[in-house]
Amino acid sequence: MKTCDYLIIGGGIVGLTIALELKKRNRAASIMVLEKEAELAVHGSGRNSGVLHAGFYYTADSLKARFTREGNARWKQFVEERGLKINRCGKLVVAKNEQEVEGLRELKRRGDLNGVETHLISLEEAKKIEPRVKSTELALWSPNTATVDPKECMAAMAAECRAQGIEIRLNSPYQARRGQDVITPQEVYSAGFVVNAAGLHADKVAHDFGIGQRYRILPFKGLYVYGSEPVGALRTNIYPVPDLRNTFLGVHFTVTVDGKAKIGPTAIPAFWRENYEGLKGFDAAEALSILRDEAILFFRNDFNFRGIALEEIKKYSQAYLVKQASALLEGVRLENYRTWGRPGIRAQLYDHQDKKLVIDFMLMGNPEGLHVLNAISPAWTASMPFAEYVVDQIEALHKGKEVAKA
Repeated sequence: MKTCDYLIIGGGIVGLTIALELKKRNRAASIMVLEKEAELAVHGSGRNSGVLHAGFYYTADSLKARFTREGNARWKQFVEERGLKINRCGKLVVAKNEQEVEGLRELKRRGDLNGVETHLISLEEAKKIEPRVKSTELALWSPNTATVDPKECMAAMAAECRAQGIEIRLNSPYQARRGQDVITPQEVYSAGFVVNAAGLHADKVAHDFGIGQRYRILPFKGLYVYGSEPVGALRTNIYPVPDLRNTFLGVHFTVTVDGKAKIGPTAIPAFWRENYEGLKGFDAAEALSILRDEAILFFRNDFNFRGIALEEIKKYSQAYLVKQASALLEGVRLENYRTWGRPGIRAQLYDHQDKKLVIDFMLMGNPEGLHVLNAISPAWTASMPFAEYVVDQIEALHKGKEVAKA
């Protein structure tokens, strides 16, 4: 039996930043982080795009808007203090037609409300930033968007945790709850308070604690195809105007921290939570549950799921993905985009009572523990100030209050 004051389930970026914030506020607290894999950054925290978002996509009343701008600045400070890699390449959002120009104006309005620096610029000005860019009339320039190496950042964050006396237990998957205890294959943990930051499995952990029964994770597979053009062939990230009614940003160009270009991501409905490749990680019961949800959504067509699914499945074709991206940039050739990157899985929360995807971050809790049920993009960017918010809610629960609503 291992005992601790705080037990965090999940050693991703959200789990580690929460652990650090808890330690910062209570130096005497014993804190353990359980990570089911043999190393860190195996899942979302090591497979994300590496983009530090600026924070102009989100409505001002959302948690995403509250934490993304500050998270962007905090990450830049973190990587620069440690000499980690960063590419301050910025981002252009472009309009493919006249109808999308109003979408650019809406993003500008949101950016202004969120205190995020953005500039509506002419196509001529945009071409000074990236000569190959395509747009209609206007583009939106975000100078504060940047890219980092997620795995390098995770290693640095884990080193910071260990330096502060936080114990990270690898090869320690959550198996079950027994009373106040948490069971793993190696140990039983008795914790004063449990924090669930289990990502793709956060809903299952929460359900064991009697929390969030109406919510389930609906996984979406994200694929990027990497370009072979030389470093510097693309100067900045190029994004389309997204459909702001859903949570996906559309196919775009990302300039990596090393200056290479990639196209993606997809948002293909996955058949099980760790459906990265082949049958690896296949779980029959889980697949049946997820396929049931997806089938219901497909036939009901809630939030245009059918259209999203059919469109996204086409993106398994490199030719189709590259064609989509070519609407944003001149000189995009299929022969330059032939290498698939490692797939990632988006741990998207689905409200099966209201039949909709949860767009914002979501927490639920009680005096026994707090559960981070939805920490989708831009959770990486927002992770440091988001962790402060999470710990605020933990302190509120300790005082007998409820978790704040977004």
